Amino acid sequence: MPLYIVATPIGNLEDITLRALRVLREVDLIACEDTRRTRKLLSHYQISKPMLSYHEHNERDRTVELINKLEGGLNIALVSDAGTPLVSDPGFHIVREAIDKQIPVIPVPGPSAAITAISASGLPSGEFTFIGFLPSRASARRARLKELSSLETTLVLYEAPHRIQETIKDALEILGDRECVLAREITKLHEEFLRCRLSEMKVRESVRGEVVLLISPPLQTQDRQPAHDTLPSISKDVEKLMQADGLDQKTALKRIARERGIKKSDAYRLMIAERDHRT
Repeated sequence: MPLYIVATPIGNLEDITLRALRVLREVDLIACEDTRRTRKLLSHYQISKPMLSYHEHNERDRTVELINKLEGGLNIALVSDAGTPLVSDPGFHIVREAIDKQIPVIPVPGPSAAITAISASGLPSGEFTFIGFLPSRASARRARLKELSSLETTLVLYEAPHRIQETIKDALEILGDRECVLAREITKLHEEFLRCRLSEMKVRESVRGEVVLLISPPLQTQDRQPAHDTLPSISKDVEKLMQADGLDQKTALKRIARERGIKKSDAYRLMIAERDHRT
């Protein structure tokens, strides 16, 4: 009676795992946002299974029905229209309820628009903050952007095409003129990555479908993280502190990171990279 959380393609139907196909063939029922969208995927791979709609408007009611079926012994797969369920898509209620009922919840990983976009964005990706959709109302959207303005990570947002230009305008005013990337039609025939500053981003009115907007960290954050070859060796500075002050490596590295204005985790990565480079 497991509940499988199955990631499906975000565009190109070839982007599905062998495991996902096996699970979709073996389960008793597939819960999906839009049965028409999921039927296209299933038909492409010659899979015939009963489907039940499960979307934001019936999520609470359907959860009760699906939990009853799971407790009755059925194996159920939850899919969204595209990508990984629960990532800005329905599914939270049934997963929480299944966990409460001690029903196994088994993830079947695969595509995600957010991860796919940041991997090809060219923006800092060591740390990023996934925002999902901003509020649709202008005042609420601007308030949310103000909350995000202090974050020192790349921001990853989803946005509807008819709101993207207003969102970019608000982001420019509130966050400043940062680097940004707009990713659309990812994995599809007309895939496009637009890379520029917020002040330069112009989106065609013909854009269709949800887009991913990525915004770089504040410039001062990036300035605090220069390439390791422009600074004295972290490894050597750590060794000097350990010898001079009798510190252990962890304490010495923490002090060096503080002096350079970077995170300890970044200092550690740089130290390891230096050591790897020397070997």
